[in-house]
Amino acid sequence: MPITVGQDSARARKTLTLKDTSLAYYSIPEAEVRGLGAFSRLPAALKVVLENMLRFEDGKTVTLDDIKAFGDWVQNGGKSTREIAYRPARVLMQDFTGVPAVVDLAAMRDGIKALGGNAQQINPLAPVDLVIDHSVMIDEFGNPRAFQMNVDREYERNMERYQFLKWGQSAFNNFRVVPPGTGICHQVNLEYLSQTIWTDTDQNGAEVAYPDTLVGTDSHTTMVNGLAVLGWGVGGIEAEAAMLGQPISMLIPEVVGFKLTGQMSEGTTATDLVLTVVAMLREKGVVGKFVEFYGEGLDRLPLADRATIANMAPEYGATCGFFPIDAETLRYLRGTGRDETRVNLVEAYAKENGFWRGADYAPVYTDTLHLDMSEVVPAISGPKRPQDLVALTDARSAFRREMEETFKRPLNKDITVKGEDYTLSSGDVVIASITSCTNTSNPYVMIGAGLVAKKAAALGITRKPWVKTSLAPGSQVVSAYLEAAGLQEELDKIGFNLVGYGCTTCIGNSGPLQPEISQAIAEGDLVATSVLSGNRNFEGRISPDVRANYLASPPLVVVYALAGTMDIDIAKDPITQTADGKDVYLKDLWPSTEEIAALVEKTVTRAAFQEKYAAVFKGDEKWQAVKTSTGETYDWPSASTYVQNPPYFKDMSKTPGTIQNIENAKVLAVLGDMVTTDHISPAGSFKETTPAGQYLTGHGVPPREFNSYGARRGNHEVMMRGTFANIRIKNEMLDDVEGGYTLGPDGTQASIFDAAMAYQDTGTPLVIFGGEQYGAGSSRDWAAKGTALLGVKAVIAENFERIHRSNLVGMGVIPFEFTRSDSRKTLGLTGHETVSISGLNTLKPLQEVPCQITRADGSIKEILLKCRIDTAIEIEYVEHGGVLPYVLRNLAQ
Repeated sequence: MPITVGQDSARARKTLTLKDTSLAYYSIPEAEVRGLGAFSRLPAALKVVLENMLRFEDGKTVTLDDIKAFGDWVQNGGKSTREIAYRPARVLMQDFTGVPAVVDLAAMRDGIKALGGNAQQINPLAPVDLVIDHSVMIDEFGNPRAFQMNVDREYERNMERYQFLKWGQSAFNNFRVVPPGTGICHQVNLEYLSQTIWTDTDQNGAEVAYPDTLVGTDSHTTMVNGLAVLGWGVGGIEAEAAMLGQPISMLIPEVVGFKLTGQMSEGTTATDLVLTVVAMLREKGVVGKFVEFYGEGLDRLPLADRATIANMAPEYGATCGFFPIDAETLRYLRGTGRDETRVNLVEAYAKENGFWRGADYAPVYTDTLHLDMSEVVPAISGPKRPQDLVALTDARSAFRREMEETFKRPLNKDITVKGEDYTLSSGDVVIASITSCTNTSNPYVMIGAGLVAKKAAALGITRKPWVKTSLAPGSQVVSAYLEAAGLQEELDKIGFNLVGYGCTTCIGNSGPLQPEISQAIAEGDLVATSVLSGNRNFEGRISPDVRANYLASPPLVVVYALAGTMDIDIAKDPITQTADGKDVYLKDLWPSTEEIAALVEKTVTRAAFQEKYAAVFKGDEKWQAVKTSTGETYDWPSASTYVQNPPYFKDMSKTPGTIQNIENAKVLAVLGDMVTTDHISPAGSFKETTPAGQYLTGHGVPPREFNSYGARRGNHEVMMRGTFANIRIKNEMLDDVEGGYTLGPDGTQASIFDAAMAYQDTGTPLVIFGGEQYGAGSSRDWAAKGTALLGVKAVIAENFERIHRSNLVGMGVIPFEFTRSDSRKTLGLTGHETVSISGLNTLKPLQEVPCQITRADGSIKEILLKCRIDTAIEIEYVEHGGVLPYVLRNLAQ
């Protein structure tokens, strides 16, 4: 559909003439000439946002003062307090977060009809692509039939969800679904969907060129910033509002410049580089900020490496990690099959509009830091956080230190595995997975992994028998070049057979371990480990049997599968032995940079990308055979345990009022630092003894068919019960208890869900206390939805990660931060307190408000809290009970 641009923006509108055509565009240099501000030294990432302001400036939602604020940003050293209304060009979703988003849209159609409106008013105005990539689970591995068996099982488990998504594809405009088995959404986005510069017609019929921008319902949407496409993760709630035409309210962000110089040393990989960057930026502190990479080091950094760095922006805490357009951007666009006309447009537009990174690129940044890439060393990260960098030479000593200080368990404890001729000890690697778009999008590390496998197979060595190995590429192109290089058969020889195209282990879909191995781990209370080439290694995420999880490059994943343990000096000691007793060292297996580059040059071809993406929306016979209902509203199946009409749009006829003070709230949980969205709303498997498991068994679902929390996100009944239910979460109200437990109204221990429902029965409001970096991790909106449905009115923490703060506000839950030196620790909070917060009925953005904490002995402590409702529009969202009711009421009017 035509893009709508502000009429007043014509003052900055110019014509870009290419070989065959002329296009309108909104010129930043022209806006500068016309006296709107000095913009030439803005970082490229902010120029994308400024162009958005120029294009949509209408004197109302976007004003000239908003545009001039970007010039002030430069003058003020990269700082601004200006709130702006930003409109991304498109939306990207995956199925775990996409299903609940489509559920919400379907429910909104019912809701608007109840308000007397037209169901067709609920339609995406911006293009939406949903890629099904989170559903495949590794049930079968290490053999040639693994891929087909996992695909078959995926359809068996998820047919209800796929039928629902097919309905959505036919019912909504501007909504496309990329079927299962195609690839991971971010890799498909990078390799195919993104164009860097878009063209479209405006409401006057003119063809307009503008930067490619998006938001996605997955935090790793940031990956595409490696291609100079500005995108970041938001919750499904915020994405749905953006789809329906609601601009994203944001402050003009600070931009941290990260200068890269030098070049990578022999034996290091892009994974080593990104893990170093993550550690540096976490230490720097970049939450809520843009990071832009610059410096002469970019001249020697392939786009695949840039995408790896951009992908992990959530891990270093930034909104995005942006790389400007340069010659490497053009090379990648050509190499991945984009049309030559598009490539020429990208170059001409970038140079005309000041987006090009040339030798003279020197913008103003809020702050900077620097890395000489020649200083990067081989590394892993873990065992619980991506920022916990460990040099490979220190890996063994670091693991032993973790055993003593973190896990508090003995190292050597051999446990017999029933029916096998080996024993298990703490530190043994039971999962080794080449997984995730973070690294499988990068042919240099994938070819590297294949060459390690080839050298291992030539020596006659293979994975240790207790290691569950898997290869799950992010797109079919990866299989094409591995096969062309003759490396897939080498990976097969040591157990790294193709298991599916999707997120698998990285999202927690590692599948069950061999039962005897699982039993031995439980019997010995062992610290089993996993090594994966993913981006997340949070507690309880990868497997319920695994306590220590390490991120590593794909070649190192293969090496650790051969070693079978973390308790080894892998850089120096023998990794394993050949059949004739010869020691095998890392140097015997590691390929040279020259070997890898030669194979990449030979096998990663433009033709492969064009062939694999030729019918990207068609799907295989299984997808084509999926039958679904039709109609503009969804016929909710009452017996479904996957898709249910959510309760967010009840009582929509009520007039929203002012925000109410919180009075005499009880504490549902007191949580520590770095509580992630995985802790709050886990994505993986669960047992029949959990509240979610009890709900499903009560509805006739056997445990074998439970699937995962992630797959059940279309059913709020399951997800409410799964909120704060991570098996490793620790509620400090309880002593030495792991899992989703608290104290109920009667003072006895109960599941968090059962206690919350009991408090709801008495009309008692609830609060959560937390520490630093509350809500770190992914963009999953269910971490906020579940919190709201449990009856939590406020979350009080030391600070919040960007997306989760936004999601809480979007669900009508108010985030508060401690002020001064107060924290849950300094206040001595036990969870037995009663909490009242006043001043909410006259609230202003970022206002400090009084909070009264009444202890169990009746004593009272008064503190000040900073309300993290950051903008005026967010106050309206909370007054309406959330952003979606706000949008729905406005549409109905």
